[in-house]
Amino acid sequence: MGYLIGADIGSQSVKALLLDPDGREVAAAARPATMSHPASGWAEQDPAQWRDGLAATIRQLITASGIDPAEVTHLGLASQVDGVVPVDHDLKPLRPAIIWLDRRAADQAASLADKLGADAIFATTGLNADSSHIAPKVMWLREHEPQTYAAAVSFPPAGGYLLGWLTGTIAQDHANASSTLLYNVRSGGWDDAMLAAAGVDPGLLAPIRPAADVAGTLTGEAAVALGLDRRCAVVIGTGDEHGACLGAGAIVPGLVADVTGTAEPVAVTAPGPVFDDERVVETHAHAVTGLLLVENPGFVSGGCTLWWGGSVLGTDQATMFAQAARAAPGSDGVLFVPALSGATVPRWNDRMRGVFAGLSMNHGPGELARAVIEGCTFALRDVLVRMDALGLSGEEIRVVGGGARSELWLQIKADVTGRTVQPVLCAEPTAAGAAILAGLAAGTFADPADAVARTVRLAPRAYRPDPRTSEVYAERYAQYRALYDGAEGALA
Repeated sequence: MGYLIGADIGSQSVKALLLDPDGREVAAAARPATMSHPASGWAEQDPAQWRDGLAATIRQLITASGIDPAEVTHLGLASQVDGVVPVDHDLKPLRPAIIWLDRRAADQAASLADKLGADAIFATTGLNADSSHIAPKVMWLREHEPQTYAAAVSFPPAGGYLLGWLTGTIAQDHANASSTLLYNVRSGGWDDAMLAAAGVDPGLLAPIRPAADVAGTLTGEAAVALGLDRRCAVVIGTGDEHGACLGAGAIVPGLVADVTGTAEPVAVTAPGPVFDDERVVETHAHAVTGLLLVENPGFVSGGCTLWWGGSVLGTDQATMFAQAARAAPGSDGVLFVPALSGATVPRWNDRMRGVFAGLSMNHGPGELARAVIEGCTFALRDVLVRMDALGLSGEEIRVVGGGARSELWLQIKADVTGRTVQPVLCAEPTAAGAAILAGLAAGTFADPADAVARTVRLAPRAYRPDPRTSEVYAERYAQYRALYDGAEGALA
């Protein structure tokens, strides 16, 4: 058996992790990525960033470890979900990718709901008829960019596009497919009624295969770019939050995975579909074949802290968090609603936007910075309230992603939710999930449980709620919900 590489293709960065033949972490690397916002509510990325980022990080791994590139036998990807990359006959992008954060296709999502009914769509797909998903984006392209649509031979997600560049084969796993709004979550395949309502030919969609299946070996172009041997096998891969759940060991019921990145998916494993009558959580396929993830696929969280620190204060996130730590719990009455790109909690609403409230002359950067963090954590509590009502969540939250490195944020999460918060001790947990899939294909791991037992390490400190601070947050959370309701009504 050889070395394994897992890569996390995100919207803020591309990260990669090298595991040795025994599944132990050897080296990690990262490269930043940027988004563009051509219009209000739009979000795009140049797929070349993903290719260049993947090549740069893999080359960094090889250099840092000093291994022979031919020793890397398998590569896996965990890529951002809900993006679409129209490609031509040569599998080259026809335009920038429309990514998960993009909300331009609200009218197309509403059209689907009008045709079939939002209840019927939810009962079939497990999803809300929301513009974040792929089907409305494909419909938007057909209506607004007909030349691009006509020239496209496929509309894969980010991971499916990269798989095509790496191997010449376009495909996607069940986790990615289950977020298209075209997938039947009960049958595990494309749904004829959804395809007909969207007017999408299934031949234009990346075929569905298990995440740990081998798609092929590297093309000559990809092998040269990555600095790897052409014999390196590439697995189908999965979505980023799905890879993160695997990297956190969330493959058993009750264990909540909190993936704190640009967005903050919150998920729990289930053996079958769960249909939330309030539609806060959706049912997606898991990276592990046969399991499902009941999740809120992500309110903007780290994206809010990045916005506040970088765009408003002109500081890095470390400085922003240091400022927040100097403010008292509750931010002296300042409240923030983290809906800069629409909302998925406590209700899904494309048109909702962010709000600050409770401001006075004595407030400074610290109170506002802490309010941003607290507002994101109140949104986490919104998700857990629904999971509790559905009998899904236990008492432990496993946190992965950039937010797992902030002691302040971890303690706020414990105090706001009243649960034990356990960070996962891994440089890149999402990439680790991708590497686990590669290891399953390589035979490094006997099964997912064996992989989790051998790779998932928990930080020595778990964060537990402070009863006095929890009382403050209980009051602030009630005020936050009242603010959300009022702001939503005003913006309707």
